[in-house]
Amino acid sequence: MEIQKFEVGPFLENTYLLTKNGQHLIIDPGFSNETEYQKMKEQMTGELKAVLLTHAHVDHVLGISRLRNDFDARVYLCSEDRFLWENFGSQAQMFGINETGFGFEPEALPTEGSFSIGDFEFDCLYTPGHSPDHISLYFREQELVIAGDALFKESIGRTDLYKGNFELLSKSIEEKLYTLPENTTVYPGHGPETTIAHEKQHNPFVK
Repeated sequence: MEIQKFEVGPFLENTYLLTKNGQHLIIDPGFSNETEYQKMKEQMTGELKAVLLTHAHVDHVLGISRLRNDFDARVYLCSEDRFLWENFGSQAQMFGINETGFGFEPEALPTEGSFSIGDFEFDCLYTPGHSPDHISLYFREQELVIAGDALFKESIGRTDLYKGNFELLSKSIEEKLYTLPENTTVYPGHGPETTIAHEKQHNPFVK
């Protein structure tokens, strides 16, 4: 499986394009303009199987409408709390972004357990604390986890937004992420990649 990262949008969010056997998954499409979108689209030579969301904060979903104009792809989000999805327009306005809601409901990702889409297989890890419906995606065979805004290199997601909770996020990281094999590569929602081993040793927020 190949993974490509695109740093996009006013929040410098990481959008990921996964490719395997001529199939694609897109994780957290945050591109905010046509130039960013086309740069990613040029790399898509196969079939887009789905769009997966680690959570529905505005910077992780800004590109969904552009994608759905070109692709008939399913969108998946954990159904634990859809408040952020349902209030996307209000979120955008808070940051001075002129966007409205999406007009459709995403399909449900489980809070825990294995999941497969096309040739892609991964585990859903329920990691709330930054947001109430946050999911991390663990690709066991490739030894990588897409951690969204739960865990960054030597940092963690902010907890001062809607239903943010530092104690809950710390517990999510300790119980769901730090228990992964230490050589697991962490692909975060912002910033550079890291590893579980590095964060267990050097993260000042959750050790």
